[in-house]
Amino acid sequence: MAGAELQFISWNLEMRTLVIIVWRILYPLVALAAAPFWMLKMLRRDGWGSGLLERIGIYGREVEFERTGAVYIHAVSVGEVLLALKVITEWRKETGDHFVLVPTTATGMAVARDKAPEDVRVIYAPLDLGFLIRRVMKRLEPRVVVMVESEIWPNLIYETHCLGIPIGLMNARLSPRSGRRLKKFQSFVAPFLELLDYVGVPEKEDLVRWQTIGVREKAAVLTGNVKFDPSGAALPEKRPEFSAMLDRFPKRPVAMAVSTFPGEEEYLDDVFRELGYQSVIVPRHAERRAEVVEALNDDVILRSEFQQPLGSESFVIDSTGELRDWTAHADVVVIGKSFFEEGGQNPSEAILAGVPVICGSNMANFEPLVSELKEAGGICMVSSREELVSALRKLPRGQVPKARAVLEKHNGAMERTISLFRGGR
Repeated sequence: MAGAELQFISWNLEMRTLVIIVWRILYPLVALAAAPFWMLKMLRRDGWGSGLLERIGIYGREVEFERTGAVYIHAVSVGEVLLALKVITEWRKETGDHFVLVPTTATGMAVARDKAPEDVRVIYAPLDLGFLIRRVMKRLEPRVVVMVESEIWPNLIYETHCLGIPIGLMNARLSPRSGRRLKKFQSFVAPFLELLDYVGVPEKEDLVRWQTIGVREKAAVLTGNVKFDPSGAALPEKRPEFSAMLDRFPKRPVAMAVSTFPGEEEYLDDVFRELGYQSVIVPRHAERRAEVVEALNDDVILRSEFQQPLGSESFVIDSTGELRDWTAHADVVVIGKSFFEEGGQNPSEAILAGVPVICGSNMANFEPLVSELKEAGGICMVSSREELVSALRKLPRGQVPKARAVLEKHNGAMERTISLFRGGR
């Protein structure tokens, strides 16, 4: 047995070395090829002038002024940044730890800089090049690196491990589809997954999937889902400035379509108008505002250019990082990416706001939560326009307490996650 284990360890080491060599050749080539598209995307998302030189390790602060020993949190975009900020808020209540928040996208960076406490260092994530990762880690000397959700970056994991810095995944959900996809590449990902010190997973099923593809048994811990933890941070709440805008529209119930994708805006807006609701559309990506305005035949008021409505307009929330509190102003929330796209979006914020929730039939990214909600009568899933109309006509007010009860199983996920990365169990 000992011989077999040594052989397995040796094979993993050889494979990891091979993958690192190949990655270090291919990644710069791919990055260069993608640079024009990446720059265009940054331009569309107002990324210029936001410190992009940090992506290649150039900082405005001298190294001697860096505060070392922080909790380094790698969060890709808006959703991950908001989750990271939620964790930071709670973590700071318990300890004197300081934090470096590291987004990848321009929109994630904008939210981080707008919402992070003043003493949280916010920098762009360096490109996944070995020498850059080493430079950043030696500059900041973090005591632990936390990657939000299912991020697997070979050099980030490898170089951090080689420097003796603990590293792990937080809220590491792994859907059946993603699990099958990674299983196909297990020979390449397992040598890096075994380097992770901590993997906090939301569901028992995630625990099994991560261990199957290479995470060490002692590293994987069932924490529950921080996104769904009703005890973590503040609940969605009505904001006076949001109420003031909605009050300018004719008085009628508010139907809010959240995190919508192309095709859903006009589909849902048409149903909302037909049934006499005030239509509020919140696109998943705010930079799609012009596309959404065109899809709705220009009969809209933009949140970013608010003016007195004439009466018939739909309200388009083209802002970033405000969705949680907007849901508190709705009479019903309809979840995007669940009608014409696959995967769905997170229903928990609307549930925590105490609002009935309707979704389409494509919510696979939020299983098993959605199946549990459906079984408990805590969410209304529709598969046709007729079913959507019917659900909106007779709002299931009784679903709210049932949905909250389902979320209760994640109660304490925040505390368990913080404990895990502080070295506890």
